Amino acid sequence: MSDDAEPIEYSGASGGWGSVRGIVQTMARERASPGALETLRTQNKPGGFMCTSCAWGKPKHPHAFEFCENGAKATLWELTTHRCTPDFFANHSASELRGWNDHDLEHEGRLTEPMRYDAASDHYVPCGWDEAFSAIGAELRAIDPKAAVFYASGRASLETSYLYALFARLYGHNNLPDSSNMCHETTSFTLKQLIGSPVGTCILDDFEQCDAIFFFGQNAGTNSPRFLHPLQEAVKRGCKVVTFNPIREKGLIAFTNPQNPTEMLTGKDTQISCQYLQVRAGGDIAAIMGLCKYVLAQDEARGGSIIDRAFIDAHCTGFDEFRARADATSWERIEQEAGLSRADIEEAGRVYVAAERVIGVYGMGLTQHVHGFENIAMLVNLLLMRGHIGRAGAGICPVRGHSNVQGQRTVGISEKPELVPLDKLAEQFGFDPPRDHGMTTVKVCEGLLEGKVQAFIGLGGNFLRAIPDQGRIEPAWERMRLTVQIATKLNRSHLFNGKTAYLLPCLGRSEEDMQASGAQTVTIEDSFSHIHGSIGHRKPASEHLKSELAIVAGIAKATLTPNPKVRWDDWTGDYALVRDLIADTYHEEFHDMNARMFEPGGFYRGNGARERIWRTESGKAQFTAPDMLAATNVADALGRYRLVTVRSNDQFNTTIYGYSDRLRGIEGKRDVILINPADIERSGLVAGQRVALVGDAGDGHARRIDRLEIVPYDLPDGTIVGYYPELNPLIALSHHDQHSKTPASKAVPVRIEATG
Repeated sequence: MSDDAEPIEYSGASGGWGSVRGIVQTMARERASPGALETLRTQNKPGGFMCTSCAWGKPKHPHAFEFCENGAKATLWELTTHRCTPDFFANHSASELRGWNDHDLEHEGRLTEPMRYDAASDHYVPCGWDEAFSAIGAELRAIDPKAAVFYASGRASLETSYLYALFARLYGHNNLPDSSNMCHETTSFTLKQLIGSPVGTCILDDFEQCDAIFFFGQNAGTNSPRFLHPLQEAVKRGCKVVTFNPIREKGLIAFTNPQNPTEMLTGKDTQISCQYLQVRAGGDIAAIMGLCKYVLAQDEARGGSIIDRAFIDAHCTGFDEFRARADATSWERIEQEAGLSRADIEEAGRVYVAAERVIGVYGMGLTQHVHGFENIAMLVNLLLMRGHIGRAGAGICPVRGHSNVQGQRTVGISEKPELVPLDKLAEQFGFDPPRDHGMTTVKVCEGLLEGKVQAFIGLGGNFLRAIPDQGRIEPAWERMRLTVQIATKLNRSHLFNGKTAYLLPCLGRSEEDMQASGAQTVTIEDSFSHIHGSIGHRKPASEHLKSELAIVAGIAKATLTPNPKVRWDDWTGDYALVRDLIADTYHEEFHDMNARMFEPGGFYRGNGARERIWRTESGKAQFTAPDMLAATNVADALGRYRLVTVRSNDQFNTTIYGYSDRLRGIEGKRDVILINPADIERSGLVAGQRVALVGDAGDGHARRIDRLEIVPYDLPDGTIVGYYPELNPLIALSHHDQHSKTPASKAVPVRIEATG
């Protein structure tokens, strides 16, 4: 324990030799297969393998190495030579493995054979594929389909996702939550309501034309490092970057390009943000309101020359109500809720006013709040004021996480029937699709607690680890009749099982997928609505693996009554036939899909809002007038903090590659709480002290995590930071966006208890 409360920080820039060392260390730990370097060479390039990490766009003219540190780690993690065999499961019970940490579970390596959970011995035991499919089908046929949940992580291909959604509806439900429910469902809901498109309006080319980029709650350096290349190029040509984020993240401060020999040899870096404003957690509504208030004042002072009134009159509704709300909001309240000074907000406003083309970028720092809708809606307000949606070099740009999470929604994985062309599916496959709303992630958890969910199929992911309120959900999980997990590696979700349970190992995207018609291609959609073909060339980790598509088809065949229009065997044998189905169902966006899937940069499926076609209820883009300035619903109180959960530099989603959070200066540990020195002193704590975090949602449920180390860090007063997923148990299930039900993993109300 130390009384030295100097904030910890990383002295270098993002990228540079630190990224190279991070990749080399992962390669050494995983003892990656000999072909891994060749896979990296073709990663994210036309005709190559599309990264399983983030969904950042793939350029028409790729760099020599079109992968980032985290993308390389994801590939090396998948192409490890470590194997998690039946012998491993014979030596370790499920109960014992629950005590292992996330890193060590996945570090055991690739799963090699289908396994059945034996409750009597508390061990997984080997089984055959036919046995697994038959047993799963029998269990699904024995229950009400609406009591089953088909979850999808964001990595499954468009082909697999389309068939998975079709299987669910043929079976009889719309319970199709996916990882978007946990991160960007707020985006899908808000943008659909306000501009008629559930996704962002930007494409990669816009970053070559913009004059200013405003960032809110997005950490490019860790979560989408390839973004740093167009950012660096934009800054060098004079584009201004303004960042609003509680944490000073290195990726938006300084970047050394690992592909630039001069920068690598000299250590030269590019300063990214011209202004970095550490907004209070939950204070973005207030901060953006301040920007808007400044713009309105400048417009009045300059005779109405700032706001694009022609655009607003022709394309928008609700502006007068919004303007009245801004006029009625005092700067005193804005400063209090944002935790920023009026002078700093107005300085950022000057950048906005001076720019002809502005892009608004955001991540889960806006979406994962109780009032996440209002966060995004305020950013839409800011952009609409000067017509920055629907023209080149401008727009709204949510940065998605998992590689195909946006695409899965596009081809039917949605609990919202109104987003799916059900009449077209009925015509194609000769059945009556269910029309009722399915379960979101939050609804699934509530259903588990109420005993209403009887079966769970997980197409990838680590659902039980990623959700909030794990202490309440884990015991309820084991009351289910059936659990099925389709995965490449072992994780914590696989250690809690229903009465019948199977762990089914699948191919990774980087591996060769041989079917009846030969080697198969799959497709994915990036954050910019571009579709890319992906071909794996590496030898599979085991001869017993099946593709995700083949596993979905196998379960479906064993479950459903035969239908001559539903040809599971043909589709498994030739994925091109599935792409023909997608092109038929979604003709406007996916016509000629097989012919276009290897276009450099991907083929664009279009976006109405980008063309200023507003598919909203009013037929126009919508201004909104928020009723609040704070994105949290728990009032400030003495001793109450706003917890922000984050990912480390050595992590992707729930996958922990290692214990180096290099860009924050934290090494070898994850059991930490970052807190500013003034708050440490006010609380009577000292740096290095071990404390407990206690949930403070006020709903009567106890939530507590012990033995967390106090680490001094540069943060706003009252904001503390810790790692996801370890701190998820502190998040109340009821703490979610009020509209989309996205769990609010930001501004979580907690208290700190000294434990001696």
